[in-house]
Amino acid sequence: MNENEMVKQNPLGTEPIGKLISHYAIPATIALVVNALYNIVDQIFIGQSVGYLGNTATNIINPLMIIMLGIATLWGDGCASYTSLQQGKGNQENACTGVCNTFTISLIIGMIFMAVSLVFLKPLCMLFGATETSLPYAMAYGSVITLGFPLMAVLNPVTASVRVDGGATYGMVGLLVACCSNIVLDALFCLGFGWGVRGAAIATVIGELINVIWVLAYIPRFKNVSIRKKYFRPNLSVIKSIAGLGASSCILQFSFALVAAVSNNMLAIYGALSKYGVDITVAAMGITIKISNVAVNVVQGISTGSQPIMGYNYGAGKFERTKTTFKFTVIISTLFMALATVIFQLCPMTLVSLFGSESELYNEFAVMCMRIFLMLCVANGLQYCTSIFFQSVGRPVQASINTFAKQIFLVPFAMILLSNIMGVTGVLWAGPLTDGIACVISVALLKMYWKKIFPAEEK
Repeated sequence: MNENEMVKQNPLGTEPIGKLISHYAIPATIALVVNALYNIVDQIFIGQSVGYLGNTATNIINPLMIIMLGIATLWGDGCASYTSLQQGKGNQENACTGVCNTFTISLIIGMIFMAVSLVFLKPLCMLFGATETSLPYAMAYGSVITLGFPLMAVLNPVTASVRVDGGATYGMVGLLVACCSNIVLDALFCLGFGWGVRGAAIATVIGELINVIWVLAYIPRFKNVSIRKKYFRPNLSVIKSIAGLGASSCILQFSFALVAAVSNNMLAIYGALSKYGVDITVAAMGITIKISNVAVNVVQGISTGSQPIMGYNYGAGKFERTKTTFKFTVIISTLFMALATVIFQLCPMTLVSLFGSESELYNEFAVMCMRIFLMLCVANGLQYCTSIFFQSVGRPVQASINTFAKQIFLVPFAMILLSNIMGVTGVLWAGPLTDGIACVISVALLKMYWKKIFPAEEK
C-alpha cells in the first residue's frame, strides 16, 4: 500500500465517532490505568512487607519517576498529535519522520537522565523530602528504578505511535502482560525473597522491559506509517513541532513532580509540628495521590484515546466531527470523575487499608487526607480533556496555559499559603481549592478560543 492509499483509507475521517472513541479510548484507558497500577502494586506489597516507611520511600522517589515520565510524555503525546494532524492533511512523509525522529531522541534523553539521576540520587532524595529514617529505603528503591529510565523514555512514544496507527488494543495487551508480570514478581521478590523496596523496584523494571519488547514487535505491522532509515535522520523543524505539541503533557507531568516535592516538604515541616509526625503524613499523601491517579488516568485515557480522532479530523477540516468528539469526551470524563469523587468520600478507609493500616493515627490522617484533598476532583474531567483538545487541534500554547495555571502555579502556591495559615491540614485543602479554580480557567480558555479554532466554513 502506498502512502496516498494510507491516507485515503484512514478510518479516523469516516467511521462513526462513538465507534472510534470506543476503539481508541477503551484500550488507552485500560493501558493508563494499568500503568498507574504499577506504582499501586509496588506500594501494596511494600506496605505489607516493609511498612509505611517503605511507602514513604517510594513517595520520595516518585517525583523523579514523574519527571522521567514527563519527558517521555512530551515526545509521546507530541508525536501522536503531530502524526494525526499530518495524516489528516495528507502529509504522510512528515508523519513518518515524526514517528522515527521521536524514537531516536527519546532513547538518547532517557539514557542521559538515567546517568544524571544515578549520580545525584542522594541529594535528589533529600530535595524530595527524605528524612534520616526514610533515606536508606529511598536510596535502595531509587538506585534500581533509575536503571529503567531509558525503557520509560522509549515506551511512551512508541506506544503512542502504535495507538495512532490503530493498534491501541495491541498496546493495551502488552501493558497488561507487563503488569501481570510485575504483580507476580512483586509477590516473589518482596514476600518470597524478602528483598523489600529493592525487590519491588526490580519487578517494576522487568515489567517495563517486557512492555518495551512487546510494543517494538509491532513495528513491522504498521499500517499507516512507513519505517525507513531516512526518516530517522533528525529534522529540527519536525522535532520542534512535536515538542511544542507535547509541551502541555510534559508540563502536566513535571508539575506532578513539583507538587509532590512541595507537598512532601510542607508535610515534613508542619507534620512534625502535629500529632501525626512526618513519615505518617508523607506516606498518607503519597497513597492518596496514587489512588487518585488511577481515576485521573481513566480520564487521561479517554481524552488521549480521542486525540488521534480530533487531530486527524481537524487536520482534514472536518470540524463538526472534531467538536462532537471533544464534547463526548468531556461528558464521559466528568461522569466518571463524579463517581470517583463519591467513592473517595464514602469509602476512604477501604482504599487506605489496601496499603496496610499500622496505627490509629495513620488511619485517621490517611482518611482525612483522601476526603479533603480529593473533595473536588470531579472538576478534573473538563481540565484534562481541554488540554488534550488544544494539543489535538495544534494549539500548544493554550494547552500549556491550561496545564501551567493549575499545576505549576496554583497548587504549590496554595499548599505553601494554606499550610502557613492552617498547618498540616492546609496542604490538604489546597486540593479542592485549586481543582475548582482550574476548572474555571478551562472554561474561560474554551470560550476565548473556540470560534478562532473553528472557522465558520469547513471543508
